[in-house]
Amino acid sequence: MKSALRYIISLGLAGGLIWFVFKDINLDDMLKRFAQADWRWMALSCVLLIGAHITRAWRWGMLMEPLGYKPNLLNSTISVLTGYFANYIVPRMGEVTRCGTLYRLEKIPVNLSFGTVVAERIFDVIILLGLIGLNFILEFDRLSSFFTEMFQSKISGNGQPAAGPNLFLIIGGIVFLVGIIAVIVVLRSASLRDKLMQNAVIQKIAGFLQGMLEGLLSVRKLKNPGLFFLSTAMIWILYYLVSYVLFFCIPETSQLGLLAGLTLLVVGSIGMTAPTQGGIGAYHLLVGSVMVLYGLTQKDGITLATFIHGTQMLFMLVVGALAFLFVLVQNKATDEPVAAVTNP
Repeated sequence: MKSALRYIISLGLAGGLIWFVFKDINLDDMLKRFAQADWRWMALSCVLLIGAHITRAWRWGMLMEPLGYKPNLLNSTISVLTGYFANYIVPRMGEVTRCGTLYRLEKIPVNLSFGTVVAERIFDVIILLGLIGLNFILEFDRLSSFFTEMFQSKISGNGQPAAGPNLFLIIGGIVFLVGIIAVIVVLRSASLRDKLMQNAVIQKIAGFLQGMLEGLLSVRKLKNPGLFFLSTAMIWILYYLVSYVLFFCIPETSQLGLLAGLTLLVVGSIGMTAPTQGGIGAYHLLVGSVMVLYGLTQKDGITLATFIHGTQMLFMLVVGALAFLFVLVQNKATDEPVAAVTNP
């Protein structure tokens, strides 16, 4: 019942976001623009996406080597694809499905492979945080003005920027300073630290940070850490290119530059973490809004977001379904000799 309720809430959230994003969009016009798109770039994007997933499977195998397992790259890739397929159906089921598939194909215990997935996600979170920081450094003027205007208009309450200096930066500086002081006070006071650690939310945050530290330190156990970092860089470069090449599919977005691609990668990655099927709705809302910073209209931004997300989703549903069928065929082929022995 709890799982069904969570699924219904997730589906409702996705539906609400989709309605909000597309309520003022002429879908017939959008479909016509899709029909006029250069689909050669879409084909290239799909090839790059498969390359990213193969590289992720390769990296995943490196994390399992210190545990005494070395899965076949094909089986690891099939497991990764079924995981993404599951995420488009039931949010947060991808990791469990991926590990369960690998167990069926390689007999690697789920608890062990799941631990490596957690470590893998920790590294991806760190990379994403780094990209967010890099994005703000390279596009500070553009992004800070966007958030400042949005924040000031809400503060003023009349749609006009609030008077005075840059309120956004002032409040941000104050919050940052207060946060630093609070951390110092907590670290220096053992009794206060113990009281805080009794709070469930604080325990979860501390556990997450501890897990990140352990994930970082686990790289020391790898046989070839250099290859691990190389594969991680390759994954994110390929993710960047998967979306960037789709700029050239539509005339209105073909002039967007490399920094627009970085912003799209960062904002799109954040949108994909939303508790909806494959980030549906959240991805469209965030990407459609932020692309306005690069000269696109809201309509063009939503069209781009829909084209990118739709291309990836449809491709992964098809490839993921084929991967799932591959697992079924493999299991059937493996079970047949057993049946022949038990039922002569």
